[in-house]
Amino acid sequence: MSGRLAYGSAPAPAPAPERPAGVRVWARDLALGARFAAGGGREGWTRTVLTAVGVGLGVALLLLAAAVPATLNSREHKRQARDTSAAAYVAKPSGKSLLIADVGTVWHGQQVGGALLKAEGAKPAVPPGVAELPGAGDMVVSPALRELLRSTPLLRERIPYRDTGTIGHAGLMGPNELMYYAGSDRLTARDADYQHGNAKRITGFGEHITSDALTPVLDLLLIIMLVVLLLPVAVFVGTAVRLGGERRDRRLAALRLVGADIRTTRRIAAGEALLGSVLGLGAGAGFFFAGRQLAAHVTIHDISAYPSDMTPNTALTVLIALVVPLAAVAVTLISLRGTAIEPLGVVRHGLGRRRTLWWRVLVPLAGLALLVPLFGSVTGNDAHVNEYQTATGAVLLLFGVTTVLPWVVEAVVGRLRGGPVAWQLAIRRLQLNHGSAARMVSGVTVAVAGAIALQMLFASVDGQFVHATGADASRIQATVNVPAADARQAAAVTEKVRTTPGVARAYGFTDSRATQPDAATLRDGQDVAYIPLVVGDCDTLRQMAEIGSCKPGSAYVVPSTDRFAGPSPNADLAKYARPGKRLDLNVGPTPYRGTPRLWTLPSGTRAAVSRTDPRGQRNWGVFVTPEAVDASRLADPTTVVMVNLDPGTQDAVEYLRNTGAALGPEAQVSSVSNFTTQTQYAQLRRGLFVGAALTMALIGASLLVTMLEQLRDRKKLLAVLVAFGTRRTALAWSVLWQTAVPIALGLVLACAGGIGLGAALLAMVGEAFHVDWGIVARMSGIGAAVVLAVTLLSLPPLWRLMRPDGLRTE
Repeated sequence: MSGRLAYGSAPAPAPAPERPAGVRVWARDLALGARFAAGGGREGWTRTVLTAVGVGLGVALLLLAAAVPATLNSREHKRQARDTSAAAYVAKPSGKSLLIADVGTVWHGQQVGGALLKAEGAKPAVPPGVAELPGAGDMVVSPALRELLRSTPLLRERIPYRDTGTIGHAGLMGPNELMYYAGSDRLTARDADYQHGNAKRITGFGEHITSDALTPVLDLLLIIMLVVLLLPVAVFVGTAVRLGGERRDRRLAALRLVGADIRTTRRIAAGEALLGSVLGLGAGAGFFFAGRQLAAHVTIHDISAYPSDMTPNTALTVLIALVVPLAAVAVTLISLRGTAIEPLGVVRHGLGRRRTLWWRVLVPLAGLALLVPLFGSVTGNDAHVNEYQTATGAVLLLFGVTTVLPWVVEAVVGRLRGGPVAWQLAIRRLQLNHGSAARMVSGVTVAVAGAIALQMLFASVDGQFVHATGADASRIQATVNVPAADARQAAAVTEKVRTTPGVARAYGFTDSRATQPDAATLRDGQDVAYIPLVVGDCDTLRQMAEIGSCKPGSAYVVPSTDRFAGPSPNADLAKYARPGKRLDLNVGPTPYRGTPRLWTLPSGTRAAVSRTDPRGQRNWGVFVTPEAVDASRLADPTTVVMVNLDPGTQDAVEYLRNTGAALGPEAQVSSVSNFTTQTQYAQLRRGLFVGAALTMALIGASLLVTMLEQLRDRKKLLAVLVAFGTRRTALAWSVLWQTAVPIALGLVLACAGGIGLGAALLAMVGEAFHVDWGIVARMSGIGAAVVLAVTLLSLPPLWRLMRPDGLRTE
């Protein structure tokens, strides 16, 4: 035994397996990392502050997203509280009753809500936010409308009431809403048939119609919108906690030199990231509350909100507060798995071994596998959308773009050689640290990919929610509808419209009805023939039918061309509307009331063919000129004026709306458009616009923070290059190329990922695959423009970093 010990050596004992670190060890190392981040001098604090700002921007947007449900609920509750659309008919006045007439209007595309009120009792109901009803000629207004009226005399002419009060918060959906209530003594109550009056009698506010539920396609659009708008935020938060990675690695190498093991250094690094993320939570809360105060002064697509209404959901807020620090620790530990931290330096595995592709491709494939079973499932109004499966599949598909991006950047830049000095500096930097370059543009890549997919889905389902009105906006641009008491009033309405500034031509006619001559003798339950009666001059009738020759006293019978109406309309025309036959002009609600008003069709009545009028409607019935019928005998006539506006007159449509307001509360002025959009679909598009604007602002701000930190990390290297004679312009161009190359690769990958997700979504709604390359180019251009703008903003700090004092060290 002794001899063997003398001439040999005993085998070294096997090292004991390292025990997993306990909670106390984790807490100690995390606290030590936080102390290093807080006490590392100016360099350490700068990195921590930049990390906190980057994380804070993402947290602020997450808190905003958490506040959206409460904001929308508050707006909906306020809308319902002042609504009277579903109020039942009230026959007799009472102490609480009042008359109300809607007189809302539009000013330069902005909706202006308005109502005329008249109390009928001693204690009438009052709208929310109003202390007492305004008297006749007085009004209470929202603060935003008061400011607008002060600066717009044309709108003040339309709303001429005395300003005597302000609508409170409870009566407004947002601080910038345009709203007023005015008192009027010109209101009369309608009867049970909703006729012979200009106002509705109510006994309280809050009678509303429940909004329709979202259709399956709209539900899918909403889910994808949330994924597309929030996933880039998560990506940027993950990127922000990895700022200053090179300096951190050098500090960790110093810790290894004084005896810390690898696992300890990783936990210390996690502690540094934890402090930055916790500070980021505080910064994000500060950004959110500061931005919430500014929200009262911002209106996007007619949407504004009171700061008090923007309260984040409690559960979501707690989730954000827990997930963000945990994600910071997890991201840091995962990023260090590919780094060997030794006492004399740091070795990154990526420099010696190429990144693997197979597991990166599995991420988007897993997302596609989740979506494939849902193909064709979102068709029909009774379909059901699996929200969780859809959202998870979309997230994995989009996140797969970020997992593949580093491999693509490494594969491409590794093959680039030669070129100008600026190009070589940029490419060499990318070859040494392509991971940071890929992370910097990953958020933009995800945002562009999601935007492309979402726009593809919007474009494909557009036809389900946007319908052609049939109107011809080149022939007329507006219509005016006014119930008329008699022919004299109808003629006066047309004349007032015709003499309005900005009106080039006005086609006015009276719309009424007639019935069979023996309608008064029919018993209840017997079918009665109703025949439309149109009274207008020859020019107006030519807009509605091919009448040929026309003169005062002419009359025409125009058959219906609606194939869905059946044979009854034309059969009634053939039976009753013939030259020399009589029709009864006393048409009202059943049962028949009053005495017959018989009118004989002129003997020269001719047949004519219906023509689509400028409103997009095909009219039928009996068409006559004013001389052929005593229009004072018509029952409940309505005057319709189709208006062609002068394009050379500024605010022509606003002058026309002023004329409509002067005609009374029942006058309706409507703009003519070739298409109409379903309300919920339009709201989703507006929400997408608002969310996209906020997300792009976050992208720009986060990119700027990331780029400034990367430049600060390379301050000494830049100063050395300048000291050795490298031109500053070459360094500036190298920074541009370092951004341009990854973003170009990222956009190519975003197009592929976005088109792939878009194709899956189209398959889910049963639409044919179609790529609008204009949308692809536009979304890519927006992403590239944001990155270019951020790069240009980083050039002034770059110029300062290249000064000789950058060679100083501590």
